[in-house]
Amino acid sequence: MNNSLEINYIKKCLALAEARLGWGDSHDWTSYDFEKLSETIREATGVTLSVTTLKRLWGKLKYDNIPATTTLNTLAQFAGYEDWREFKRQEKAVAPEVSERPEVAAGAGMAEIAEGTASAAAGTSEKKKPRRRKWEYGLAVLLPLVIILYLLFLSNTTIRINKEDYQFRSNTTVTKGVPNSVIFTYDATAAGNEKASISQSWDIRRKVTVPADQKEYSTIYYTPGYFRAKLIIGEQIVKEHDLMVASDGWLALAEQESGVPVYFKKEECEKDSAIVVDEALLAAYHLPLQPSPPALRIYNIQDLGIKNDNFTLETSLKSAYRGGTAACQRVEVLIHCKNDMIMIPLCAKGCVGDLVLVAAGAVAKSSNANLSGFGCDLSQWVKLKVEAKNKQVNFFVNGEKAYSLTFSAEPTDIVGLQYRFQGTAAVKDTRFTKGDRIIKL
Repeated sequence: MNNSLEINYIKKCLALAEARLGWGDSHDWTSYDFEKLSETIREATGVTLSVTTLKRLWGKLKYDNIPATTTLNTLAQFAGYEDWREFKRQEKAVAPEVSERPEVAAGAGMAEIAEGTASAAAGTSEKKKPRRRKWEYGLAVLLPLVIILYLLFLSNTTIRINKEDYQFRSNTTVTKGVPNSVIFTYDATAAGNEKASISQSWDIRRKVTVPADQKEYSTIYYTPGYFRAKLIIGEQIVKEHDLMVASDGWLALAEQESGVPVYFKKEECEKDSAIVVDEALLAAYHLPLQPSPPALRIYNIQDLGIKNDNFTLETSLKSAYRGGTAACQRVEVLIHCKNDMIMIPLCAKGCVGDLVLVAAGAVAKSSNANLSGFGCDLSQWVKLKVEAKNKQVNFFVNGEKAYSLTFSAEPTDIVGLQYRFQGTAAVKDTRFTKGDRIIKL
């Protein structure tokens, strides 16, 4: 294999993925962005690429090997291709000299890549004219469509879709726990020539095209959570409904690049009223801590009957492993809400310069806020407390106020918790309080 050529393809595919995301320069991405990217790729492709793998791809972590085929296929699918082979085939058709072109170096923008391709074609009159890119065909179709829609608007003619002509519902194959298959049943025959799609979550960009003349679409959810599924005709949402994949109590797992996690048995994790994944348990499942520890997740997803604008959460957690790349002992506590999230970062005191705090759309980053209060010794039990009152959320670490955020989003129901660890994990003494009501998890 020509590794130099393969690396150039990877850089090009990363550029396409960045263009799809629209998150700005990847040099400015934080750990939160890579966590979000991992979730986004999972929703789009059904495969989970770990944060460590993504950081290696984007050059945040040193790694000299070519990524696994599964990783490359997933990256290509996220960029809009069937698989890695198809991506390379189309790139070769457009730019056969890709390995020699400096435009495909890291950091090259999409405009520079396109310009380099056009220049190469202009200077080789005897070569076959390169096949036009997908976006060029899309642009050729889009511009006349925009003109037509504009003229229709000027003439007060409105294209309408009757939502009552469509049906959409779903059923899980098991009442709780994962893996859990979801069968979507739909009726989109009224779509005619319009494209029908199903979005399995809040982000309608992550949707799957389904045949309008069929009735069912199935998928597997490997992690619990709350989702708002949507049936989309063209670009219009015609039907949507809530979909909860409950965890059946506490659930601990280790993420894998294949998308299918390693699930730990309850009896293996429940120790002295705590949920614990220690080095011995990881060794029993042949999950090494070096060179990079596994990404561990602990879930408790259920409908709690409280909202995110007025509540108190108390929990204790510990992440004793701090070897290798886990020196910062990073932990994130996510309060899952319906179509929203509160995300609290914790880490070693020396690593507070790269944190992101999120509360229902309100965000604070270390780059412009003092989040040093979330630095602590995670080798010992750390007490975290979250108090929300009238949309103002106060965060306390070991009894000391760490930060405060006020959000403007509409209040929504809390549907559980997720803890994210690197290496080892432990959680205990978790409870929600709303007035006189106490919910112990």
